[in-house]
Amino acid sequence: MCGIVGYTGKKDASLMLIEGLKRLEYRGYDSAGIALLHNNRITRKRCKGKIAKLEQLLSEEPLEGSTALGHTRWATHGKPSDENAHPHSDCTGEIVIVHNGIIENYIKLKKELQEKGHRFGSETDTEIIAHLIEEELKKTDILKAIFSAVGKLEGSYALGILYSGAPGEVFAARKDSPLIMGLAEDGNFIASDIPAVLPYTKKIIYLEDNEVAHLTADSVTVYGPDRKKVKKEVSVINWDPVMAEKQGYKHFMLKEIFEQQQAIGDTLLGRLDREKNEVVFEKFSFSKDYLKKIRRIFMVACGTAYHACLIGKFLLEDHLKIPCEVDIGSEFRYRNPPIDRDTLVIAISQSGETADTLAAVREAKSRGARTAAICNVVGSSITRESEGIIYTHAGPEIGVASTKAFTTQLVALYLLTIYLGRIRNMLDEKEALELTQQLTFLPLKVKKIIDSQHENIMNISHKYFKKHDFLYLGRNINYPIALEGALKLKEISYIHAEGYPAGEMKHGPIALIEEGMPVVVIATECDVYDKILSNIEEVRARDGAVVALATEGDDKIKRLADDIIYIPETLTLFSPLLNIIPLQLIAYHIARLRGCDIDQPRNLAKSVTVE
Repeated sequence: MCGIVGYTGKKDASLMLIEGLKRLEYRGYDSAGIALLHNNRITRKRCKGKIAKLEQLLSEEPLEGSTALGHTRWATHGKPSDENAHPHSDCTGEIVIVHNGIIENYIKLKKELQEKGHRFGSETDTEIIAHLIEEELKKTDILKAIFSAVGKLEGSYALGILYSGAPGEVFAARKDSPLIMGLAEDGNFIASDIPAVLPYTKKIIYLEDNEVAHLTADSVTVYGPDRKKVKKEVSVINWDPVMAEKQGYKHFMLKEIFEQQQAIGDTLLGRLDREKNEVVFEKFSFSKDYLKKIRRIFMVACGTAYHACLIGKFLLEDHLKIPCEVDIGSEFRYRNPPIDRDTLVIAISQSGETADTLAAVREAKSRGARTAAICNVVGSSITRESEGIIYTHAGPEIGVASTKAFTTQLVALYLLTIYLGRIRNMLDEKEALELTQQLTFLPLKVKKIIDSQHENIMNISHKYFKKHDFLYLGRNINYPIALEGALKLKEISYIHAEGYPAGEMKHGPIALIEEGMPVVVIATECDVYDKILSNIEEVRARDGAVVALATEGDDKIKRLADDIIYIPETLTLFSPLLNIIPLQLIAYHIARLRGCDIDQPRNLAKSVTVE
C-alpha cells in the first residue's frame, strides 16, 4: 500500500521525489519521508502526516543529492509517527531502507539482531531489513549482503536501498509486492507504480519476485534468485502524464466517473468481430476444447471487484448454465474449495497486485485449476501468474473509491459471457448479435445519464447529505449494485449504509426504517419489477424516503418515490453498469457536501498489497 520512489542520475533528486510521491498519494498514507545520498553521507527527513509537511521540512533544511529514496507509509506495524516513518536506517546510518509489504518473521529476526547488539529506533517490521543488511555487510559486498538479507525474510516486500559506500547507486528487491523501474535519459527510477515516473519516462521494467536490481545513472542490472544477471524486457507505457492529473475536476473521483464513457468504449475497442458476431480476446489463451469442458467456474476478488464477480455469477450461470461460485479472496485461500483441472478460476483486480486475490490465484493453480485474470494493469503480478488475461482499459484510476475500474470490469464480464456462450454453443448468432449491439450503445447511455441526471443527483444529494443511515435495495442482477452503491457511500462519506436484496428487507432491515430515512431502490425495468414496487410500498408505509432508479418513461414510479433518477432503457443484464453511475455520483456529492477527503478517505488505500 505504501508509495516508493527512488532515483539516481544527473539531476537534483529532492524535488523529483516529492513530485513522484504526490503522484502516489492515491495509494493512501499516514507519513512521508525522503533520504538523499550526497558526498558518501545519507541524510533523512521524515514526518507523520501529509507530504506538504515533508516539503516544509525540506524548505527549512534543503537536502542536496542526485541519489535518493522517498516513501509514503500506510501503517501496518507501529502507529503513524515520525519515528515509524520511512526511510529506516541501520545502526551506522550507512544503510537506509524503504519498504512496502509485511515481514511476517520480523519479531524473531529482531530478537536475533538485538542479541548481536543492534539497536532499533522504531516499532516497524521494516527496520530489521536495514540491520540484516548491515550484519551481512560485515562478511561480503553490498549486493551479496542484500541477497543474503532478503533470503531470511518471510512475507512480502518491495525494497529500495541506499548504501553510503555505493555513491550514485540504488538497489531494489521484491517479493509479492509491486516494484517497477523507469529508464530516463538523465537517470533511472524505482517506484511502486507507474504514475510516479511518467513525467520523466515511459520506458518501464517490471521487477519480478525474488529479483534484485542495481541502478546507476546510466544502467539497470537485474539479478535472478540464482544471483545471475537476467535480461529484462523494456515496456513502453502509453499513458500520458496528463491522464494522472485532475484536468480541472475538483477531485480525481469525479474526473474518473466522467471518464467512464471513454473507458467503457476503450475496453470494447477491437474486441467485437462484427462480421462473425464474435468476441475476440488477444491474451485469453485457452483452447476451445478446454473451454467446452469447463464444469465449474470460481470467481475471486476483494472489495468493489467482488461485487463485479457477483454480477458475473448471474451472467455466466444464466447464459452458460455452468455452476459459478464467488469467493472473497481472503476467504478462498483459507478454506478447501472443490476445484480441479476442469475448474476455471477467474480473478478480478484493478491493480493486479491485491494480495489476497493473488494468493487465491496461486492456491487455485496449486490445486490444478486453470486461472484467468480481469485486470487494469498490464504486467501486474496477477496477470503474470494467470493463463488467460482480459485487460480492462480504464487507464490510471487515482481515486481510492473505484469507479471506472468497476464498470470496465463489468464490460469484460459481458464480453467473456458472449465469448464463452458462442464457444459452448449456448448463444446462437442472433442472440450474440443482439448482445454485442446493445454493448456498443452503453458508452452513449452512460454519457446520457451524466448529462441529463447530474444536476438532479446533486439536488438529491443536498437533500440527504446530513442523514446518518442509508439503505440500498436491489433484486436479482442488481442486488450487487445495491452492495456497491452502499460501499461507495461508506467509503468516502463515512455514512453508515447497508446494501440488501430487496426481498430480504422483511427479514431484518425493515426494522431500521423510520421517518425520513433514505432508502435507495434500484427499480429499473426487469422481470421482478412488480415485486420491487411492493418493496417500495413497504418502505413508504414506514415513512422512509424513497430514492428510486427507474427506466425512462416509467410513470408508475412517480406516485411511489420521493426522488427519481431516470436510466436509459437497456437489456436487464446490462442494467447494473448503468445503474451504478448515479450511485457513484450520489456518494461523491454527499461526501463533497460533508467536506470529506474524497480521493483519500481515511484508513483506506488504493491497492491492498498486504494481507
